Amino acid sequence: MKPWISKTAIAIAIAIVVALPVLAHADSWQIDPSHTSVEFTVRHMMISNVKGQFQKTTGTITANGNDPASAKIDVTIDASSVDTRVERRDAHLKSPDFLDVAKFPTITFKSTKVEAAGPNKWAMTGDLTIHGVTRPVVLDVEGSGPPIQVMGHTRAGASATTKIKRSDFGLIWNKTLESGGVLVGDDIAVSIDVEAVKE
Repeated sequence: MKPWISKTAIAIAIAIVVALPVLAHADSWQIDPSHTSVEFTVRHMMISNVKGQFQKTTGTITANGNDPASAKIDVTIDASSVDTRVERRDAHLKSPDFLDVAKFPTITFKSTKVEAAGPNKWAMTGDLTIHGVTRPVVLDVEGSGPPIQVMGHTRAGASATTKIKRSDFGLIWNKTLESGGVLVGDDIAVSIDVEAVKE
């Protein structure tokens, strides 16, 4: 059985994320779950990468007028929606060895600060909660262009990336390999794509 790690997390989450470019145009936006993805990558047996994603992400984005620095992001990920395309591995990820979704059903991200990091780029600091543990993380965010009008709705998007250590969130399950090293890596790369709809 090949265990898995979920992190995200997005992990997540993470989250996350944030159509920051949108913030210069409106005060309140809803993340569109059907056009938003939270993906993670982790090292397997120290020789390859395994990827997964969370299928259910919701959240809001708000800001004061034209000031991106005032952006507030609040994202919730359904931890039980983890999907690595292997049912047995997903079940292990949901178990007490990893996410323990029965006890910790959600992964959340709440932004605390947004800073410009270049043309159409931002550094977003926030609190990421996984497995009941909250840690600060920084998302590197890039806007995907100005908002557009589609069938009477204003939409905008952004992408974000970050890296976390699963051990920082109490996710320490592992196995030592006969050849040395461990079965599952500690470093988790998180990649987020968000589409938001103006309320």
